[in-house]
Amino acid sequence: MQVPSVDRPPVRHVAHVPPPVCWFEDCHKDDVPLVGGKCASLGELINAGVRVPPGFALTTEGFRRFIAAAGVAEAVRTLLAGVDTADLAALEAASVRIRRTIEAQPFPEELEDEVAECYRQLSLRCGLPAVPVAVRSSATAEDLADASFAGQQDTYLWIRGIDAVLHHMRRCISSLYTARAIAYRAARGIDDDTLAISVGVQKMANAFAAGVMFTIHPANGDRSVIVIDSNFGFGESVVSGEVTPDHFVVNKVTLDIIHRTVSRKLVCYTVDPKAQASIAVEVPSERQQVQSLIDDEITELAWMGKRIEKHYGRPMDIEWAVDKDLPSGGNIFILQARPETVWSARARTADERPATSAMDYILTAMLAGKKVG
Repeated sequence: MQVPSVDRPPVRHVAHVPPPVCWFEDCHKDDVPLVGGKCASLGELINAGVRVPPGFALTTEGFRRFIAAAGVAEAVRTLLAGVDTADLAALEAASVRIRRTIEAQPFPEELEDEVAECYRQLSLRCGLPAVPVAVRSSATAEDLADASFAGQQDTYLWIRGIDAVLHHMRRCISSLYTARAIAYRAARGIDDDTLAISVGVQKMANAFAAGVMFTIHPANGDRSVIVIDSNFGFGESVVSGEVTPDHFVVNKVTLDIIHRTVSRKLVCYTVDPKAQASIAVEVPSERQQVQSLIDDEITELAWMGKRIEKHYGRPMDIEWAVDKDLPSGGNIFILQARPETVWSARARTADERPATSAMDYILTAMLAGKKVG
């Protein structure tokens, strides 16, 4: 993950024309129209000094070039015409046909060359041939402060080799048209003709443990704590709800762990060394009730969460991983960060005011009967 200095390939584009591919570090939070919410956030984090695995994005310009060259836009409109989004069977059938149509199309040769060159450079930067990557969708209406599309499109883990990367990029693009995503947009009046998607290609963290972190309590909206859920392996088991994760509540000021629940974790995701693919495996019985994070890692994660919340100026929903291939002290990585959208959208009560200092947080916690130190 600690990468050597390698010159990045120049992005070939005419002035004022958006690039079809760009590196995460060239993106900022205002670049959502170009690289979607997820990739824009990753670029913002990198430029803020947060430890993020390197990667690049197929931009919305690259997406539009692919769709135009493939000639599938009219076919998609035809397949969606007249489909009742309340008819689940008809919606699923249309979704299957649309996705097959999109995934069968090749990328334009020039665009394929740009993606291949970026993947080659990423492998060089990481010092790994055919570096394993996560291929993640990043829709332009995703991970926004007022409309979270999180989980509506697909993510593929531990993808190796350019052919596999290109294939899964097409699968991410086609995931704009899952039955769930189609229905979600229809219910919110979002016009498919205005929708675009970016696809992020990010170096995989070979996770010993991973999960999610909220800089606000997701159950009650308490802003004085940070909540961390974790499991062994990749974070998919936590995000998908397949396991009851370990649960830690950390005081946001002192970084003390004020509550912990170590759950029995039956399943985790890891890499199959033979197939070189992400698989679900049973957690050995002797590890099922072992804490998946040590306390120092919990404290460091909470500190990173505070930094990210301060940078964005609002509570955040964060995905993270602890890379087992790297030494402690530099092996915790942020994989995604998006604004928390549930409690942040609720108006504060008349007697509630934001804590503006450490003492405010401490007094608020004391009045609520919580441990603060």
